Amino acid sequence: MVTWVSSFLGEPRCTLVFQGAPGTPAPINVGAPQGSPISPLLFLLYVAPLHFRIPPGVMISYVYDFALTVASLSYRGNIHRLPELFEKLGRKASCLGVSFSLAKTEVIHWRTPSQRHSPKCTSPIQIKGEVFRPSDSVPWLGYWFTPALDPAAHFSRHLALGQGAFALIRRLSPPGARLPPYLCHRLATSLVAPILLYGADLFTPGVCTTARLDPFWRKV
Repeated sequence: MVTWVSSFLGEPRCTLVFQGAPGTPAPINVGAPQGSPISPLLFLLYVAPLHFRIPPGVMISYVYDFALTVASLSYRGNIHRLPELFEKLGRKASCLGVSFSLAKTEVIHWRTPSQRHSPKCTSPIQIKGEVFRPSDSVPWLGYWFTPALDPAAHFSRHLALGQGAFALIRRLSPPGARLPPYLCHRLATSLVAPILLYGADLFTPGVCTTARLDPFWRKV
């Protein structure tokens, strides 16, 4: 297996085709071939040492997206712990030649059910000299999370995405031309429905959110 992986990653070359003629093969000295099912698996094995225990807390990742969550009895305790754990994660990553982009870092303060009616925490967190203010919502694999895990923020964004997709589909079938209506209807339901329903395995839309989704779906 080691020989197979070495052959797969060893001395890869890339050729560009321009106006039907292939160019000169050029060597690629970083990364793994994109689109191969084994590439993300090899990456996960490579970054496995970065997953260490953080009681009480959890660290999860999806390929190169890492999420670090800690819990304590106060927001102040979380603000103190997060930079320390980020530094520890950075030290382990540097040993593997991996680094994290501070520009893409986002922070959010979660709230328990008993805190949903209390004021939000707006205290910033300082990491490596940069100040990060908590966001009202953060995305993770297409899911939008708020401090109180309110599903309205998630479905509102996907409603906007669905409306944009539907506007493009309508251009394909103006009255009396191009796609027949039944094909346009099939295209709309197969493309718009997955956008609107994405996240329904985790979130349940409330009454107000459903009142916004239902008229649009009837229009589709």
